[in-house]
Amino acid sequence: MTLLTYQVFKTIAEAGSFQKAADRLGLTPSAISHTISSMENELGFSVLTRSKSGVSLTNYGEKLLPYVNGVLNSDESLQQMIADLNGLKQGKVKIGVFSSVCTSWLPEILHSFRRKYEKIEMEVFQGTYEDVFLWMKRGVVDLGFLSVSSAKDIPIVPLYRDPLLCVLPKGAKKESPGESIGIEEMKHHQFVTQRDSTDADIQNFLKENSLRVQSNYHVVDDLSTVALVEKGFGICLMPELVMRDIPYDVDCYLTEPRASRIIGLAVMNPEFMAPAVRTMYNHIIKNYQEEEFRN
Repeated sequence: MTLLTYQVFKTIAEAGSFQKAADRLGLTPSAISHTISSMENELGFSVLTRSKSGVSLTNYGEKLLPYVNGVLNSDESLQQMIADLNGLKQGKVKIGVFSSVCTSWLPEILHSFRRKYEKIEMEVFQGTYEDVFLWMKRGVVDLGFLSVSSAKDIPIVPLYRDPLLCVLPKGAKKESPGESIGIEEMKHHQFVTQRDSTDADIQNFLKENSLRVQSNYHVVDDLSTVALVEKGFGICLMPELVMRDIPYDVDCYLTEPRASRIIGLAVMNPEFMAPAVRTMYNHIIKNYQEEEFRN
């Protein structure tokens, strides 16, 4: 099989159709179909399931995809190393981010990086902690922003300590915002909660403090959560970085005991990064790591 075969397979997996893959790669649908047929004949099993609604991966295809991504990423690393040896800073970096990093940090990171390295292309994938973790495991992204607790077995460099806040409807607590709120007081409130994969650090705080929250409202995104709090449907826990971008009129209090998430930059293999990836990795750590985490 050739690199083109792997690229065709990966593109179909991402696009979900032969036609879209053909458009992205500048090939005809028949060429795409022929490439996959030849691949399946050589492998001895099917990698795609065709249906009226589109194309999806078979179980074999799902297992094969991370290895295909690995081959393509290795080829990209080789091309970047050759360019690097020739004195050209070029290549491509794929970055996985969760929402608050995407809105608060990423625009400045991309802008400052592009000013220095115009020839390095950047691609951004936004999702939850779980999304970023899986993208890294499958080779979809080169670098990923995660909290230290959600990185699991992926090596991660801490960058920033982000305090957790308890968010209440405006005026629901007599003390001024900026003061603290304790566990016992939180227990008397209804909660608006998010699914576990959305913010593992909040889930950890609840478990560590035996906070068995009662909630009729289970949402996914931060804006929806705080919007429900503003209208009096409950309280929630949110990282401070999230609340910088929230337009709703609510009160925020530090938790007692104090808690925080630590945001870091993760990479699957710190010892082996393509030149463009390492350049971005070093740029972020040099310019955006807080003093307390510097060696």
